[in-house]
Amino acid sequence: MGATADGARLEERWRDILAVHARTLGEIDRALTPYGIGASDFEVLDLLAAGTPREDGQCRVQDLTGRVHLSQSALSRLIARLERDGLVERAACPEDRRGVYVGLTPRGRARHAEALPVQRAALARALGG
Repeated sequence: MGATADGARLEERWRDILAVHARTLGEIDRALTPYGIGASDFEVLDLLAAGTPREDGQCRVQDLTGRVHLSQSALSRLIARLERDGLVERAACPEDRRGVYVGLTPRGRARHAEALPVQRAALARALGG
């Protein structure tokens, strides 16, 4: 087997990963529709609910950027939408005027708690777990 066969197998594995990712996101999006959130929204709520390094439960938006699969501008738009919906709140970072903190509101914590078992069930269905 040459480099061409290895390259074709690698490309096939990559396409399989993309297909699983697309199916999983679709399954999660459909399951979360009744909650008014999508898979990416849930991912941000889930990261914030899991805990943050700050005692006040807030996290720098910049720190979320490396943990979600969105560009910084897409993440900023998503956070703005979650804020409009009353699920998160933003605050200026006193140490760095360019920095922004984000944290769950009580409503966001409740929405996350409601959606968590639904998201996990969708994840299990999509990944066969």
